[in-house]
Amino acid sequence: MYTLIVGTQSWSSWSLRPYLALMATGTPFEMEVVRLRMPNTSRQTILKYSPAGKVPVLKYDGKTVWDSLAICETLAERHPEAQLWPADADMRARARAYACEMHSGFPDVRDQLGLDFSRKLPLPELRPDTRVQLDRIISAWDEALAAHSGDFLFGKFSIADCVYAPVVSRFTTYDVPVPPRIKSYMEKIWALPGMQNWLAASQKEVAEGIV
Repeated sequence: MYTLIVGTQSWSSWSLRPYLALMATGTPFEMEVVRLRMPNTSRQTILKYSPAGKVPVLKYDGKTVWDSLAICETLAERHPEAQLWPADADMRARARAYACEMHSGFPDVRDQLGLDFSRKLPLPELRPDTRVQLDRIISAWDEALAAHSGDFLFGKFSIADCVYAPVVSRFTTYDVPVPPRIKSYMEKIWALPGMQNWLAASQKEVAEGIV
């Protein structure tokens, strides 16, 4: 039914998000990987998949959807049984706010703690803005986890968790200090089958010298 076009799995945080959402639907899908940061990979290469010239891209029934959050929303609409958003309207609105804050924010975290999914790297000297943004992520996670019973930000696994999963990877790569409740949440995200699949693919990229 679906084909998901993603970028190099060691690096593409945007691709990981809809991959996890698609995994959560339980629907079979195919995946194509576009190797990023390669001499022969240009915007023109990706334009054959998407008019935006960026990954990820979801294709189904002759239709094309791009942008990670738009893909997640599409999957939530097409698979209501997967409950990718909380059923409660107020909780759903808050979960969307969490997802959108990550989708459009935290530029210094993205810059200083670049995604390198399967490696362990030293934590750099953080800029003041990066520290502020890290504190905001940790406090937002802690607030959500304290407010809802369950393993994930809003109790059950949701798009909010998909959106923050790359941050879990960044925190793991750079061994960012976090409180125990946050550490437990990160471990649950890391243990997801989709995260473990992504890790295996990233390790393979490293072993083959792709990254």
